[in-house]
Amino acid sequence: MSVVEAVSTYPVASESLAGAAYRDAVHRWLHANLPASFRGDSAAFAPPTLQQSVTWEAAMYRAGLTGITWPQAYGGHGRSLREHLIANQEIGALAMPESVNSIGKELAGPIILAVGSEEQKRRFLPAILEMRNIWCQGFSEPEAGSDLAGLRTRATRNGNDWQITGQKIWTSGAYRAQRCLVLARTGPLEDRHRGLAMFAVPLDADGVRVRTIKSIDGRESFCEVFFDDVEVAQADAIGAPDEGWAAAIRVLEIERATNRMYRAWRFENELRHLISACKTDPALSAMVADRHYAVRLGEVAVEIEVLKAHVETAVEALVNGDKIGARGSLAKLYWSESHQRFAALAIELLSQASLPQNPAITVARRRFEAIYLQARAETIYAGTTEIQLGIIADRILQLSRGK
Repeated sequence: MSVVEAVSTYPVASESLAGAAYRDAVHRWLHANLPASFRGDSAAFAPPTLQQSVTWEAAMYRAGLTGITWPQAYGGHGRSLREHLIANQEIGALAMPESVNSIGKELAGPIILAVGSEEQKRRFLPAILEMRNIWCQGFSEPEAGSDLAGLRTRATRNGNDWQITGQKIWTSGAYRAQRCLVLARTGPLEDRHRGLAMFAVPLDADGVRVRTIKSIDGRESFCEVFFDDVEVAQADAIGAPDEGWAAAIRVLEIERATNRMYRAWRFENELRHLISACKTDPALSAMVADRHYAVRLGEVAVEIEVLKAHVETAVEALVNGDKIGARGSLAKLYWSESHQRFAALAIELLSQASLPQNPAITVARRRFEAIYLQARAETIYAGTTEIQLGIIADRILQLSRGK
């Protein structure tokens, strides 16, 4: 039984009861269907293959747990943002793998909903949710990382269509994707924010080359993508030629505040896992009870609650019709910096475990070593810490720049 079917069996007399019914249905479905091998806090954990991830995420969609707020006309479930938050809280409470199509669901999809044509919405959106099309994001470039306005990839008219030439880097998951959301320049470089357009480029098109990059954790999920005179149909141009910057920024502001809402609850899962593992080891059990580490773990718990409040406040603002704007940078800056500190604390503790390690410590070390390495990138992607601080200074504090 899907979440949608389960919720329909509840007699609902108020909005709070509806939320409770929805939460119960989500909780039951996830606990009944999530494989033990997908849980990072389980001894049975094994990194899922691409096909296993696709199968699982397609099942989540059929159960009503992705595309929650998207219109039903485009394959979504047409539910509220508050229900989206509830589902994310329940997802975060479990040590699930990250989506292999997060760019499609959290960036490409919302942009297409915002500025795409009716034909594009019907063509692209159901395919994203059904996991028939995996997307990647072609924004960053070798000379324009977080400074999107400095990008040099060029799109020029070729009859009624377009020709794209340039290079993108740090393109997560490009090797497994079918489409790339490319931001390209249609005007002169001096125009900066003007003359930028977005395209849904098929990665099997002639002239596209994808090369993987090995990262510090040994994985090759980041990629370079080269576009050598790639022909792109006008039907794959997303929005107007000068609309790229405004659409990208509008969606990025919401992304930084609301996408992957489960993070705070996932971090809480990680904290509980760390403490429970430490309690299985005599040396670590004494350490977490000592004031030094007890205070530091308490600070992590406080930071998690603050992050929850960031997310919940953003949801209420959006429900009330308010704009997130630059406030999205507050949440992005906070979760990335605090998670890095927590990951370092976890490694510091687990590295002092008794030898030989017991099974619970072995599971925790495997998980937190991966988290620590991944967290090094969290202050870089979706806008670096420096970029977020600049946005906060300029647009929230309205500080004048030094001359």
